[in-house]
Amino acid sequence: MSDKPNKTLFISDLHLDTDTPDILQSLLAVLHDRASGADALYILGDLFEAWVGDDDQSDIADAVASALMSLSRAGTRVYLMHGNRDFLIGDDYAARCGATLLPDPTVVECYGQRVALAHGDSLCTRDTAYMAFRRQMRDPAWQQAFLDRPLLERHMVAQQMRQKSQDANSQKASDIMDVTHQEVINLLETLKVNILIHGHTHRPGIHTIRLHDAINGSDEAVRIVLGSWDQKAWVLEFSPEGYELKPLAHPQPAISVKPAKTAKA
Repeated sequence: MSDKPNKTLFISDLHLDTDTPDILQSLLAVLHDRASGADALYILGDLFEAWVGDDDQSDIADAVASALMSLSRAGTRVYLMHGNRDFLIGDDYAARCGATLLPDPTVVECYGQRVALAHGDSLCTRDTAYMAFRRQMRDPAWQQAFLDRPLLERHMVAQQMRQKSQDANSQKASDIMDVTHQEVINLLETLKVNILIHGHTHRPGIHTIRLHDAINGSDEAVRIVLGSWDQKAWVLEFSPEGYELKPLAHPQPAISVKPAKTAKA
């Protein structure tokens, strides 16, 4: 019998891109160290800053797939959920990662507790413009039409969409882009769970929610918000004893110093 401690890890919102080598190194370190021997790893969306199709080859995607596959082969179950940036990750890339794609939302059993998982963007219902955009992007017909375009054209469209999103968000009130409290309660009641884990809002924290009607005999629920990895590597470690949301420092880049030139006599 193994004496390793039971734990499950949850992360989201890494937004990996060519200009985030520090975040990639943080992920590889977490997979090698903290996730090694874990029961499961859940990535709840926005692993990548953009994803235009599984046929798009990149060194970052290859490095992530290789590391996740190694973790999976070592016995840790790996799960991927779509975010609002990488909702086009498909079965082919998931297979390269040794991962299972999860619907949003989904309910899992975690050490005797039923836990709801979501990316989180579906809960931001006060942002009506984004919700309309989300419905379009998640439409299977739109997605297939987009994937049928040439790869270069897909990259151009994705860049335009990212810029449009940044411009729009800069004009919105901060609270509009957070989750709607009643929507969270509605989800908890629908799924009949007392714990919700999500990302998307980049507002890491653990919140206690007072329920109007008891769920599973309790009038309280917990909402755990995973953090974006832009400043710290946020990892939620869940075990039979409880859970802890940890901000980890990114690895410091190596500094190379060239030897001083020796003046010729």
